[in-house]
Order: sequence, then structure tokens, then C-alpha cells
Amino acid sequence: MTAVLKGIRVLDFGRYIAGPYCATLLADLGADVIRIEKLDGSEDRFLSPVTPAGDGALFMQLARNKRGMTLNPMKPEGREIVRKLVATADVVVANLPPDTLATMGLDYDSLCAVKPDIILTMISAFGRGGPYSNRVGFDGLGQAMSGAMYMSGTPDQPVKAYPPFIDFGTASLSAFGTMAALFERQKTGNGQVVEGSLFNTALTMMNGTAIEQAMIQRNRVATLNRSQTSGPADTFKTRDGWVLVQSVGGPLFKRWADLMGESHWLEDPRFKDDISRGDNGELISARLAEWCAERSTEEVLAAMEAARLPAGPVLSPQQVLDDPHVAAKGLFQPTAYPGLDKPAPLMKTPVELSATPGDIRQRPPTLGEHTDQIMAELGYSATEIASLHEKRVI
Repeated sequence: MTAVLKGIRVLDFGRYIAGPYCATLLADLGADVIRIEKLDGSEDRFLSPVTPAGDGALFMQLARNKRGMTLNPMKPEGREIVRKLVATADVVVANLPPDTLATMGLDYDSLCAVKPDIILTMISAFGRGGPYSNRVGFDGLGQAMSGAMYMSGTPDQPVKAYPPFIDFGTASLSAFGTMAALFERQKTGNGQVVEGSLFNTALTMMNGTAIEQAMIQRNRVATLNRSQTSGPADTFKTRDGWVLVQSVGGPLFKRWADLMGESHWLEDPRFKDDISRGDNGELISARLAEWCAERSTEEVLAAMEAARLPAGPVLSPQQVLDDPHVAAKGLFQPTAYPGLDKPAPLMKTPVELSATPGDIRQRPPTLGEHTDQIMAELGYSATEIASLHEKRVI
């Protein structure tokens, strides 16, 4: 089986999630990805530490399939190493400010001077060209400034989603753009800049709400987990837990009304279509809440499945690890790592290709694990490598 990106080399100067996970997706598909960190380890290595050395849970996910080296590109010898690395590369991934990219020799003009067909995948908070271009930011800013937080929680308390979905969405879109740029380079021989931003991703995800506001000025406010455009669609407490029920479209609403013994609601103008059901969702949720409160989670889900209504339990992280569907599909790959007393459950490549699937071929690297190997590949002697270590260039 041939990996899709075998023979492609990626330099990963990414930090935190958006840049690194973009490179991870390329690595899963076979690219040789070199993760380049600060000499003492980049900050994202140590988020949510799970090993005695402090290596973090997110790092386990985002650094698999990569070789790791440490480098200080701010020193003259470091910039020379960057140039030699770039000469061997097809793609550079970086989510760093433009002035920092220029200082490190990672701006597009500098890269092209070394490798004319290079692809630079740039990821930032807000993208270039607007008044926010030089602002720094994390996932939460995308949620806050796109309307997503405003429409979550309640009117009195906006809520940021726990998972950094804007970061992961930006990483995925940036990987998509990088693959498109590689495809274009096959045809023309030319590289280009691929630019992703957290703000672009967040606005994309909230675009439907923005369109509705621009067209008819609905001025919506948050309603916790209850959908405003269909029903029933909400979370409900059972005798022993919580479930989410989500219904869109007339056929599903009919199944639900029959299940509830409320078939007359099918003739009620308040529930005549999805938007009407959303407008009157408080009534629908109240009815289903009463029904769920009398039953266990298992009973609710069994009845929903029998009626073919989309529903699922609200699971804790431990319950996710124990979930039978996760186990049956083998979605987590147990991966050993130095310092862990048991393998870490790494989520596999989320997009499943039938002929050329992505896979986890190697564990995340320890800090600087492959530095000497990569330096030797660039032509440095053992004596030169030792000297660069002593000078704290690598």
C-alpha cells in the first residue's frame, strides 16, 4: 500500500494546535514531517502533562508520525540550518507572526530564494490584510468574535465550547489547502502561499447565522442546547444521566410526535415546519423533558432507536474510552511513549480512505530525539553537530 504523500517533506514550525495538526494530517498520509522546537521544548509540548518529563496529552496527539529536532533559528548558524532544511522540503507549515517569519527566514520570499517551488502554509489568528492582522490569538477568540460564543450558553452567560474546534477546523482546512497546492504544483511546477486563519474558520462555521441576520434581522440570542431552527433538538435529563435528541425535517418530527402520543401536533400550525418548530422549541423540549425524566438513559435511547430518531448519551471522557463503538472500530490506537506506564489512546486519522488510508506509524518524538539524525542528513559531521549543541544552536 503506497502512502498518498510518500516522498513529500514538511517542515513543521507550528505551535499549539492549528499548525501542528495540519502537519499531523499530512504525516498521517505519509509525508516526512520534521517538527522543529525550541531548545527547551516549545510551549505546546507541555500542555496537560501526562509524563514525568511533562510531555502533554495534546502533544501525544499532534506529534505522532513526526521526527523531532530542536533548533534556534534566531542565531546565524540556526538560520543556515533553516536554509539547508528548506532546500530539502516541499512544504513549510508555520503559525507565527509575519515579522517573526521574516526574522527566521521563513517568509515566502526567503523560502523561494532557497527553493523556488516551495509551498508555505501560513496560519494566523486573523489573516493578513485587515486591521486585526497583527493580533495574536487562540481558538477562543475565533469563537468569541464570530458569534459562536454569543449563540451558546444563555443571554446572560456566553459559553466557549470546551474542545478547540476552531483550531482543529483551521488545521483541517489548511491541510486541505496544502494538498490542493501540492496538486497544483504537480501540474505547473509552481509553489504558492496557503493561508488559513482562526477567524476565517470561525466565520465559515457561523456563516448561516450571519446570512440569516443580514437578510431578515432575527436578532437571535442563546438558548443553551436547544436548537432554534428545528425540534425536538435539545439535551434532556433522564433518571440516571443525560441524552441529546436531534430532529430535523417533517418525517422525523412525525415519528417523534407518534412516540410521544401527540399525533395531533402534526396538525398544529405552531409545528408545521422546521423553523416553526424551532420558534416553539420550548414547548417541544418541555414535552420531551417530561417523557425522558420518567425513564433511564438506556430506555430513552432504546425507544429513540426503535423509532429511528437521532439520539445519544452525554458521555464523560472515561465513558468515551469505554464506548463499544469506539472499541469495535478501533478508533483509538494504543501508542507507547517513554515515561508512560501504559499506551496512550491516540485517535486515528479521522478521514478513512479505502485504498490509501492514513495511519499512525510512529510515536511522538521525545524532545530533540532526531536532531542529530536530521543534521547528519543535511551533511553536518559529528564534530560540527557536537559544536552546535555546545553553542545551543541545536
